[in-house]
Amino acid sequence: MMQISVDPANNKHSLINVMHRFIAAANNMDETIMVPSLLRDVPLEERAAGELDPNVNNNNNDDQNPEPTCTNKQRDMYEHYLLLKSIKNDMEWGLLKREMSSGASFLEMAVKQQEEQQQQHAVENTDLENQFHYHLRGLFGVLSKLTLQADHLTNRYKREIGGGNFMR
Repeated sequence: MMQISVDPANNKHSLINVMHRFIAAANNMDETIMVPSLLRDVPLEERAAGELDPNVNNNNNDDQNPEPTCTNKQRDMYEHYLLLKSIKNDMEWGLLKREMSSGASFLEMAVKQQEEQQQQHAVENTDLENQFHYHLRGLFGVLSKLTLQADHLTNRYKREIGGGNFMR
């Protein structure tokens, strides 16, 4: 019998590893951003700020540090920061803590929406393996994008406050 890996945490493609990378990126973001209020009114996209100021050069090594696209409804970096922190907290503490505090999180709303869709379409549980793989692929994709966004937000904060020399 063939064994792939004894310790799934050492496999870079494991769900646990992807989750750890996002949580580490979110923790780094949280430790780096000492004054989150400085993120207020700072647009999510650097290009949007550069378009307003003709003196800003938009060709600053886009190939080396590609900017993740944020199609979220956050208006500024501060709201995006809060969203990333909220998702990290939901992952660490689960949805039960949110329900106890009666606040609706992004993750909780997504779960409820999916449950409603499943009830509407009367999905049978006969094909659980396909459903599992579908959602696992989606989770990998979302966590990877969130990790990139947390890293990007951290680096943008460093540039905004003048700490660009210390980017990792």
